[in-house]
Amino acid sequence: MKIIILGAGQVGGTLAENLVGENNDITIVDTNSERLRALQDKYDLRVVNGHGAFPNVLREAGAQDADMLVAVTSSDETNMIACQVAYSLFNTPNKIARIRSLEFLAERDRLFNKEALPVDNLIAPEQLVTEYIYRLVQYPGALQVVDFADGKVGLVAIKAYYGGPLVGKALSSLREHMPNIDARVAAIFRQDRPIRPQSTTIIEAGDEVFFVAASGHIRTVMAELQRLEGDYKRIMIVGGGNVGAGLARRLEKRYTVKLIEHTLARAEQLSEELENTIVFCGDAADQALLIEEHIDQIDVFIAVTNQDEANIMSAMLAKKLGAKKTMVLIQRSAYVDLVQGGSIDVAISPQQATISALLTHVRRADIVNVYSLRRGAAEAIETIAHGDSTTSKVVGRQVGELKLPPGATVGAIVRGDEVIIGHDQTVIEQNDHVVLFLVDKKFIPEIERLFQPSPFFL
Repeated sequence: MKIIILGAGQVGGTLAENLVGENNDITIVDTNSERLRALQDKYDLRVVNGHGAFPNVLREAGAQDADMLVAVTSSDETNMIACQVAYSLFNTPNKIARIRSLEFLAERDRLFNKEALPVDNLIAPEQLVTEYIYRLVQYPGALQVVDFADGKVGLVAIKAYYGGPLVGKALSSLREHMPNIDARVAAIFRQDRPIRPQSTTIIEAGDEVFFVAASGHIRTVMAELQRLEGDYKRIMIVGGGNVGAGLARRLEKRYTVKLIEHTLARAEQLSEELENTIVFCGDAADQALLIEEHIDQIDVFIAVTNQDEANIMSAMLAKKLGAKKTMVLIQRSAYVDLVQGGSIDVAISPQQATISALLTHVRRADIVNVYSLRRGAAEAIETIAHGDSTTSKVVGRQVGELKLPPGATVGAIVRGDEVIIGHDQTVIEQNDHVVLFLVDKKFIPEIERLFQPSPFFL
């Protein structure tokens, strides 16, 4: 596939990294020549120095025969105009734009269509991150929670702790502990190394376990791996930007929410807009303020300003003063591994949430959802099985018969409203939604080929 990426920032660079090794022809466009040079030195791709919305720049990038344009510059206006130019002058078939401004998103249905602005797929990073954090709040103790098949199936990452009924026991005992609930351990990471889960595999304290289950069974499975935490009730959010404000709106209906914003005008605006959130103007790293606002009674402290260091330091202080859990938004991917697991319980990368949404539109075969996991090393995908036993390598076959690449696991199959956990004897039928976990994303092309029906396959 020939793909043009506009923007060589963190999102554009990470997307190029994900796609360049998958037989794609990648061209990346940016006005920053140093960023382009760094990417060209590191990956096998073309670069074009220039403004991504200019016709001559898009022509030089090869828009006339490109399969896809992905506009992820820091400017919403540039991304929108680039899609318009690609459509009007080059008839580029698939156009994706990152849009951050709430003013544009509020009119998305009327703005983004072929009669107005021809953007085929819209990526809204702040909304993606807000939804991501909201799911983590719903499942206390989870490191990551992603949904498939319109919320029918969940893939959850959790750290196993001493005291969990299954810790120290083999995976085969999972069925004994939960005779009426089916779940599948898709992967185990022990000291950052993947272990292929088998019935004899012993769960150890400290293991990072990924499991797949019907959404209604997630809490029960979590309770097998760690002492199940009670629901969060009191939440403190730091940062009144799009993420913080959006999160407060989602949470204030069910939880007691306090929000700290350092800019007075923004704090006053939010206090008028939010219905049940208490808004303070102040510095979240101010120990006196946190003590005054009873930080020791806060169930989860969520720092989502646009400054990594401020988020990290305020969360560490909050934890020291008694906050039970801390979540931190971190832009720099190098920081994520450094901080998670100590005073910081969950480190959230907005780039990974954005990349997951982008990859959903870029992957071949009929792939409905893609989630980038473990800082981009692993992936979980939802794909639809098409064809029949004569044209498909998967339809009509048992899961155990599939020629899956190393480290790939079929976690679940959704057939209509029915959730079927993927065991070796499970037979895949036409139009099934199949949820797979891949320990190493380099095998994605093999999965795409496996699920693409062919008239020549017998």
